[in-house]
Amino acid sequence: MRFSGIIAFLFFFSLISFAQQTVIRGTAPGAERKIIRITTPGDLITFWERPLTSSRVDSTGHFTLTVNLVETINVIITIDFHKTEMFLEPGKTYNIRIAPMNYDEFTEVNPFIQSQNLLLEEDNKDPGELNSLIVAFNSIYSGFLMENFNALYRDRNRTLLDSFRVQIDRQFGQVKNTYFLDYAFYQIASLEQLTQYLPKLQLAAKYFTGKPILYYNVEYMDFFNSFFTKYLTVTSNTIRKLDFTTLLKGPDPYRAMLKAMTVDTILRNEQLRELVMLKGLMELYHTPPFDQEQIISVIRASKEGTRYPENRIVAEDMISLLTKLKPGTPAPEFTLLGRDQKDLSLNSLRGKPVVLWFWTTYCEGCLSEMDLIRPLFDKYRENIHFVSVSADKFFGKMLYFINLKKDYVWTFVNIGDQSEVLKDYDVRTYPLFVLIDKEGKIYKYPAGQPSSGLEADIQKILQQ
Repeated sequence: MRFSGIIAFLFFFSLISFAQQTVIRGTAPGAERKIIRITTPGDLITFWERPLTSSRVDSTGHFTLTVNLVETINVIITIDFHKTEMFLEPGKTYNIRIAPMNYDEFTEVNPFIQSQNLLLEEDNKDPGELNSLIVAFNSIYSGFLMENFNALYRDRNRTLLDSFRVQIDRQFGQVKNTYFLDYAFYQIASLEQLTQYLPKLQLAAKYFTGKPILYYNVEYMDFFNSFFTKYLTVTSNTIRKLDFTTLLKGPDPYRAMLKAMTVDTILRNEQLRELVMLKGLMELYHTPPFDQEQIISVIRASKEGTRYPENRIVAEDMISLLTKLKPGTPAPEFTLLGRDQKDLSLNSLRGKPVVLWFWTTYCEGCLSEMDLIRPLFDKYRENIHFVSVSADKFFGKMLYFINLKKDYVWTFVNIGDQSEVLKDYDVRTYPLFVLIDKEGKIYKYPAGQPSSGLEADIQKILQQ
């Protein structure tokens, strides 16, 4: 077993060994029989969401969710496209109430359009509980910042900041919750950065040097992201002078970059230096003239070579984020209900390419494009699968519509309550066409539409 593999195994074993069961019980009137999900950012640099658990709300509006946690984390609770957030601590039980909502009155099915947020309350809320503490702190912090922003940012009024620190100490000085104390500590660090309370080197010495990296504390990572934004190319007086183009093209660029970055005294700690390097690589990925494949290669090398399991998670999430839906990557799997009321999985279609597209009955452009599908289906049906994914909320609405269309003879499936499929395929507009090869990998995203290049794309994939 490779050394990095041993580290990953030990880290995974430690998670299993020390995880504690956290339980969330609650009610969600109006969401009866809908799926409620909990996800969390796998890391707080990429914010790549990872599923934690899900359950179906019962016929009385009650639900129970359980998840095993090692760390206190911020989670996202979702019903359909409606969201709320809270913090979960290992081993605790939460009793929550989600405000009543008529979920079916929201007809627009798009996860990237702002939906009404879920309103959440905890039963028997303890003012010393983490979520209560953070709400109280954020209220004071937001009021202070709104009232004094110009004095802090423009006038660099450090006295105001000192007074605010005294106010926070007076109100929260007896709190023992470690996550909260770190949360407040690094929110104040952000204010010190805003006011230039300390020179950059002193700010780094106070908040980074000799301190652990708090990967799962949202305010630590918010400060980290702000402090190290464009650090490789702009804000570090020493690192920005390095020729990263040459380093990326040279032998073992991962090790070469790590070594070259030691010129910055803030980054003497290897774990911090590697994390800053990863953040910088993600920024370089979108910066011409850097070669994206070279950058992905270095991030992969970091994932394999790092001695720090948390950095490995960050690298893994970066690869997922930066390569999502790129040619050659696995097409996101799904199992959806078909027009014959039987489940159809994308995996079951392997062996032939798939033309996949997302549409809704209320999208006029979708219907115009689908009217052009029949001749393509008749011509290529023996060599390729044609699959229409209806994003209408109700299966019956899709079925009624397609039964009126005698030319719609290919495969139809419906999203139903599996809204995560739209996120997986980054569906922001309808129709969206995707071409998947016979091995289940993305061939072209987005593919041409029937009116503008889809047949040419089909011919290319069949010539492979």
